[in-house]
Amino acid sequence: MIEIRGVRERARIRRYALAAQGLLQARPFGSGLNGARQAIRHLGYVQIDSISVVQRAHHHVLYSRVPGFEPAMTNRLLGRREIFEYWAHAAAFLPMDEFRFSLPYKDAIRKGQIHWYKNPDTRLMRELLARIRSDGPLRSRDLETRKSGASGWWDWKPAKKAIEQLYMAGDLMVSDREGFQKTYDLTERVLPSDVDTRMPDAEELAKHLLSQQLRTHAFVSLKGLTYLRRVPGLRDAARALVAEQLHSQKLEQIRLENGEVLLCEAGLFDRPVPRVKDRVLILSPFDNGVIQRERLNALFGFHYQLECYVPEAKRRYGYFCLPLLYRDQFVGRMDCKAHRQESRLEIRSLHIESRHLDQSAFLPAFTEALEQFSRFQGCESIVLAAVPEASG
Repeated sequence: MIEIRGVRERARIRRYALAAQGLLQARPFGSGLNGARQAIRHLGYVQIDSISVVQRAHHHVLYSRVPGFEPAMTNRLLGRREIFEYWAHAAAFLPMDEFRFSLPYKDAIRKGQIHWYKNPDTRLMRELLARIRSDGPLRSRDLETRKSGASGWWDWKPAKKAIEQLYMAGDLMVSDREGFQKTYDLTERVLPSDVDTRMPDAEELAKHLLSQQLRTHAFVSLKGLTYLRRVPGLRDAARALVAEQLHSQKLEQIRLENGEVLLCEAGLFDRPVPRVKDRVLILSPFDNGVIQRERLNALFGFHYQLECYVPEAKRRYGYFCLPLLYRDQFVGRMDCKAHRQESRLEIRSLHIESRHLDQSAFLPAFTEALEQFSRFQGCESIVLAAVPEASG
């Protein structure tokens, strides 16, 4: 057991964790389309989200790691069948070469596990599947026409539920996407012929997730290893795998000052400590590096809650606050909105929470990050609506 005590040791684990996420290096995965491909492959998934006050989460996550990234690149990768859409801990883009690890959850859905909807309309599902098989891919917008009778479609709400059930069960895949309008087709017509489709058991899936989590986070907890994964038998398999790898000394444990125990690869602390630069990153609330809130608080002492789901009167920081990473610490959060028609980025509130910042280094880095972020939103001007605060 490695005991983490003192400023240097805390900084060391933060840097290992951030480097694993690709958040310390300027070009950890390369640039442009190839960089986006490699980033998704390394991270294992990039969460898809529909909130659009700034660029959507799946684009934002890649922008934070890939110089020259453009939002159209995810659709290009989807069209090339290098990534696919499915459920990780949430809706996500995933590497196509890891397709087989999506199969256990699909199998659970087919066997009756509930994802969104109880009592799926199996008759309507069969009708939709037959229609797609005979007539070709179906766009989600086609389900909203509300036509009925011999000439057309079904009532859109039941049809939407039925097609999503077919998608979650693996009968359909997303073959194309225009914004948040998806096109569905039969899995056998979307899936490349060379993709491995062998069903992994719970033990194989646990090994895959452990390898992925150690690669992308450096430190994991037993709870975080199966974070929001609802595959039967997975938690027991993960627990047994961790016990075996601790016994064989492939893994070792670290204990943080708050008593929390995390896992890492044996020998991690023999590696050089990654360097940091005077750089600010404006991250998405759904970024892979911050999405596990308990882990974020344990490693960085940064308590974060996404407040768009909180009643407005109870919000402390704002509707969609973006975490601010400076060097190897989270130093604040910023609530902003892109007014795209006016080409204006509005900063509704800015909270700087560290009193120990070297302002002469931080402010130029933050200004540069903010200007780049504004351009990523397609905005030419930045308006600050609230005075920055310092707290904590």
